[in-house]
Amino acid sequence: MLRQDKENKLIELFFHLDEFCIALEQWKLETNRLTMATRKPNLCDSELMSICVFYHESGYKCFQYYYQQMVVPILKSYFPKLVSYERFLCLITRILPGLYLFLKYRTLSSKATNLYFIDSKKLVVCHNRRIHSHRVFQDQAKRGKSSTGWFYGFKLHLVINNLGEIMNFLITAGNVADNNEEVLRTLLVTLKGECYGDRGYLSKLFEFFYEKGLLIVTRIRSNMKNVLVKMDQKIKLRKRAVIESVNDILTSVFDIEHSRHRKPINALAHLFSGLIAYCFYENKPSVYLPQAHNLLVV
Repeated sequence: MLRQDKENKLIELFFHLDEFCIALEQWKLETNRLTMATRKPNLCDSELMSICVFYHESGYKCFQYYYQQMVVPILKSYFPKLVSYERFLCLITRILPGLYLFLKYRTLSSKATNLYFIDSKKLVVCHNRRIHSHRVFQDQAKRGKSSTGWFYGFKLHLVINNLGEIMNFLITAGNVADNNEEVLRTLLVTLKGECYGDRGYLSKLFEFFYEKGLLIVTRIRSNMKNVLVKMDQKIKLRKRAVIESVNDILTSVFDIEHSRHRKPINALAHLFSGLIAYCFYENKPSVYLPQAHNLLVV
């Protein structure tokens, strides 16, 4: 039997995912993008997605153990038409577009607070000593460098508001710089207000975003001249660590990074499911900032 809190979380996840899948199928039918199936599948898309997302709430660190030790014996009453573990892995391909669209839907539902934080997180796919023998992501992963050293894999670029809600995300190869113009345009295109990041986000697009209504504030490099900033901006810049807390939660609680994937599609489904699970996380890191005086400081 599931604990009451876990049962409530599973029901909440399924409710939102099922409502979204119903609306998505209705839109596909209205726009002639979906033909009526001749056979009803054993597990509908919302059930498959719920099982994938609930994995990140279960506490398991291996999906196979989770499916065989929790889903089959314990969640059978919630999903009466369960398939075998091997068959379930094949069905993940079917729900990948739905996971992505639902995640985008949740990010668009986040509150526009006019105060945002931006950062990137490395997604390592293998140890550096096994790069030459790695085959799963050999055509997609690249070598990159973070504050902790060199790695081989991808980058997850995140923008959050001061309430800890994800505003936008982007996945790139590990060698893509944080201040890449295409990355910044994609992440910040709809935001207004102030966005705070580290030195890696110093960019030539400052004036472009300022004209659009978004002020990007970062620390300066050691070889740059000092500039005057307002006191409240100085305080907010020191609160940028809130997005580091979000990245830590994504790694330690929702386990979005590991090196056991055998297919790129399954890796994407795992990542999207972890981000969706975070969207329903109740204890998101947040920043409360009282009004500060607009004094200029160095």
